[in-house]
Amino acid sequence: MTSQSRGDGLDWPKLFATRAERMKASEIRELLKLLDQPDVISFAGGIPDPALFPAQAFSDALAQSLTGDQAGQALQYSVSEGYLPLRQWIAARMGSLGVKCTADNIVITTGSQQALDFLGKLFLSPGDTALVGWPTYLGALQAFNAYEPRYDRLNPMGNRLPADFKAQAEAAGGRVKFAYLSGDFANPTGETVTREARERVLDLAEALDIPVIEDAAYQSLRYEGEEVPPILALDLMRHGGDIEKTRTLYCGSFSKTLAPGLRVGWVCGATPVIGKLVLTKQAADLHSSTLNQMAIHKVASADFAGQVARIKQAYQSRRDTMLKALDAHMPDGVSWTHPDGGMFVWITLPEKFDGADLLAECLKSERVAFVPGKAFFADGSGANTIRLSFSRMAEKDIAEGIARLGRVVKRKAG
Repeated sequence: MTSQSRGDGLDWPKLFATRAERMKASEIRELLKLLDQPDVISFAGGIPDPALFPAQAFSDALAQSLTGDQAGQALQYSVSEGYLPLRQWIAARMGSLGVKCTADNIVITTGSQQALDFLGKLFLSPGDTALVGWPTYLGALQAFNAYEPRYDRLNPMGNRLPADFKAQAEAAGGRVKFAYLSGDFANPTGETVTREARERVLDLAEALDIPVIEDAAYQSLRYEGEEVPPILALDLMRHGGDIEKTRTLYCGSFSKTLAPGLRVGWVCGATPVIGKLVLTKQAADLHSSTLNQMAIHKVASADFAGQVARIKQAYQSRRDTMLKALDAHMPDGVSWTHPDGGMFVWITLPEKFDGADLLAECLKSERVAFVPGKAFFADGSGANTIRLSFSRMAEKDIAEGIARLGRVVKRKAG
């Protein structure tokens, strides 16, 4: 007999790698469960409206993909790089955004979340530093956390010198490895990084000799205002249009435009990185679903612009309803962002507020939900912030939900 009784079972936590200690449940994924409670008005899930999915187009595309000679290809193992016609379509799409590239500069991932995980695996050793926003996308922190980095604050318009970032990273026992940001209608704030700020991020990356990870999940969802070139496009301008000389890695996704359930995303960048990501993909899951890639390609090729136009019209109206309701129901001392696109509005409450406590009270007394902002800060700050999503809610529910939220905020503000 061992010192531990055989009847007690294995002590699993003692065997987990140190990285497992940094794997935490997503507050957002937990809050998504509230969507199944019909009496709760939930602004928590930053997810598309399923009523806007091109379901018939996908039904037809899947049927075509499973017909004749295509069926064997759709159901067979495939290359890790991804379905070639889809990569070619993406390359053409990137070209329309000012990024001249070929299919060799594209690797398909199982959603852009897998892309973030792969990039963390590729670049981060324990103790290395990732530069991220304050706040930043929670899913990025979760992806990177498994590789045991430290985080430093990326403020494009700040005055910190590159040498300061480098010195602090070295003092912590590692190096600065990349800068991560979402340039357009970011999750969670809804804010867009200006062209000047994007140029300054590139300047910082050049000074530190690090890559920039550009999370472009919401890039297509602009409702108003002037388009800002992707960071990768600006990077190409600096290098005569040669993508092989760039340092930016563009992470794209069809989840916010076509269908999140098919889990199709991509990375666009210089071929040395794409080659390493292909090897990472081989080790992780061999390749993304070929059937799903074929269906995405058929639907995107047929009417990507039309689908995007339809969802933009719906989401813009919902955004406008939310902003109008916030104006009507929020007391003095509360501020919020006014996004030009995307799915989110970011609320900053008076300092005495705690978003988690506010959520508990809102669920109890008003049956309304949102995401406390603290989860989006790498250092656990931001307790007095919350994130609201308007993408999935009917306009009447948005107006009612904000009225309920406003009542609780007014009561707690005293």
